[in-house]
Amino acid sequence: MNKSAIQRFAIQARKDLIDGVSQRAYQYGITKDGYGERDAVTVGGRALTSDEQRQRKELVDQIVSKGYTQVMEEVAYTWFNRFIALRFMEVNNYLPSHIRVFSDSTGAFKPEILNDVLHLDLPGLNMNKVAEYIENNQTEDLYRYLLLTQCNALNESLPRMFERMGGFTELLLPNNILKQDSVLGRMVTEIPEEDWTDQVQIIGWLYQYYNTELKDDTFALLKKNVKISKERIPSATQLFTPDWIVRYMVENSLGRLWIEGHPNDDLKAEWKYYLDEVEQEADVQAQLKEIRSEYANMKPQDIKVIDPCMGSGHILVYAFDVLVQIYKTYGISERDAAKSILENNIYGLDIDDRAAQLAYFAVMMKARQYDRRIFSRGVQPHVYSIVESNGLDGSTVEYFINNDPTLQKNFKLLMEELRDAKEFGSILSVSQLDFSALYARVDEVRDDISIFREIVLNSILPLIQVADVMAQKYDAVITNPPYMGSNNMGAVLSNFVKEHYPNSKADLSTVCMEMCLKRAKKHGFYAMINIPVWMTQSSFEALRRE
Repeated sequence: MNKSAIQRFAIQARKDLIDGVSQRAYQYGITKDGYGERDAVTVGGRALTSDEQRQRKELVDQIVSKGYTQVMEEVAYTWFNRFIALRFMEVNNYLPSHIRVFSDSTGAFKPEILNDVLHLDLPGLNMNKVAEYIENNQTEDLYRYLLLTQCNALNESLPRMFERMGGFTELLLPNNILKQDSVLGRMVTEIPEEDWTDQVQIIGWLYQYYNTELKDDTFALLKKNVKISKERIPSATQLFTPDWIVRYMVENSLGRLWIEGHPNDDLKAEWKYYLDEVEQEADVQAQLKEIRSEYANMKPQDIKVIDPCMGSGHILVYAFDVLVQIYKTYGISERDAAKSILENNIYGLDIDDRAAQLAYFAVMMKARQYDRRIFSRGVQPHVYSIVESNGLDGSTVEYFINNDPTLQKNFKLLMEELRDAKEFGSILSVSQLDFSALYARVDEVRDDISIFREIVLNSILPLIQVADVMAQKYDAVITNPPYMGSNNMGAVLSNFVKEHYPNSKADLSTVCMEMCLKRAKKHGFYAMINIPVWMTQSSFEALRRE
């Protein structure tokens, strides 16, 4: 794998995409200095279409909420994620149309989708609009339309990677994307096509390298005594976990859990980094025998595995491979295993929306590797970006609660516990709530004709899903945690860990050690990378006892 090429591309792509989306915003009268009228119907003398008016208004609302710089950053990485997802799918022939979006069969930057447009079978494609673009020789506009339509067509099977057409991110799709030196052109020409066949590596390294300059800037601010804000925590703490470390952790936690209840030398032989238990004293052997008798009653679909700080999903993807191997020893086919793993086994969380999106995509592509029809089976993994309840509209909450005392009790507590969740991530503790009642109410709302319906599905349902994952306990907790000393934490995070994790408060990674203990079942495993100072320094004495 050409990591140097990947690094150069990712760093430059971030700059180009931020510039590109900013230029598009400028076309609609929006800059870092202001945006004019929120409900503008004309910009620079040009009348906006009704769709443009709505999208522009959505964009302005986002800027008011998050700030111009943050919104431009988020839109840029949203398009970056979609571009690399489409590139991965086209190279591996995973696109349902089997027609390449960025290249031709020789690998050149000549989008096959443009040449085959008259024979293209793509849901939502308006052939009259296509004919109009062709007649007017508007190749760039045609390609933009095809690209957006392709993203929209993938929404049903991959909804957390590709949103439906019409959102404000569509408005900010950069101009001149067919130029050879555009982000798309360089993505095709600079990164060897064979590198796109290694799903975990290409996604993980692109994610890490894309954040290089933001990470450098964050650490430069630390030297000026500017603490790390919640928006910058991901860039400051994320590291791509090397493959051998992932395999070592997964094989000796998830793998050990299964092997100790279902001895299988052939399965062990597939795991290069699996270590057999050393000889133990008699009383320890007796205790282990009792614990292993519990494991023996497990079926593959009973196992729950979580990475609470999942990044781009490297650990979850290898756990998926190991789970498929386990299912096969139980007589279950790879195809049936893939669906069951998405439904029953794999869980993941991260505070970084972009990382969570990539992890979700990586897990779905791993499922596609084992079942080529997985996109049509209507199953989605329990892999989420952590969301917070801050700013949730009161009238929406009242509509959702629907004067039900049980819903009121459960949802109000959920909102309280997920306040500022983007700051705290998986170290938050969430109560055992009546999640069945909360999900039942969401199902009622799906069938309701209400102005609140979409808000509930887009804002409240994710809160419930994240809280549900946080409230459970797991057979295997496996992670590479964030590393951040207490001196670099913002006041909110610093006060939180002092109050809730007094034994491990000195570093976020040691806080995560305690969090993983809480997430694991009594006889479960947890595997993680940690800093060695907790084994020797006096400030961690209470943690060592624990």
